[in-house]
Amino acid sequence: MVSVRLRDVSIGLPLLALYACAQAPDSTGPRFEYVHVKGHDPSMNMPYTPAIKVHAGKTVYLSGVTAAPVYHHHPHIAAEFDNIPADAGAQAEMTMENLRMVLAAAGGDLTDIVRVTRFMVDQARNQDAINAVMGRYFGAHRPASTSVEIARLATDPRLVLEVEAVAVVAE
Repeated sequence: MVSVRLRDVSIGLPLLALYACAQAPDSTGPRFEYVHVKGHDPSMNMPYTPAIKVHAGKTVYLSGVTAAPVYHHHPHIAAEFDNIPADAGAQAEMTMENLRMVLAAAGGDLTDIVRVTRFMVDQARNQDAINAVMGRYFGAHRPASTSVEIARLATDPRLVLEVEAVAVVAE
């Protein structure tokens, strides 16, 4: 991934600092840019970017994935989820691997994700472990994101995390 700092641009709105990211397939310019507002402090370890501006690529909408197998029976069969660990970090690892696998099938990788929504059970208890795992998988890439605390996931009451995403893959 190539990262280039663009000049601050004033467009009658708050001053935005734009960061180039993910080169276009022909390397003529950025495929998308991280967008930050004035006062952005890069030393803060934010797990997300406020916005991403897309310039090129094909949009892929990824259904929510959990630590459960991507393909499982409906109605659900509880035994299919018996091997899922209770630990939030371990579930996050399995979830991110499922996300990576689905995205690879669409021709992309995790750095192509521009938007992610995380649904967590007991966010206060599970968020730090989940953030650590997702941070490791995304590296320096920070998609725009939202976290939502929920009472339980529909798939199985033992699951603590579901992630849905939008990616922009190369043309």
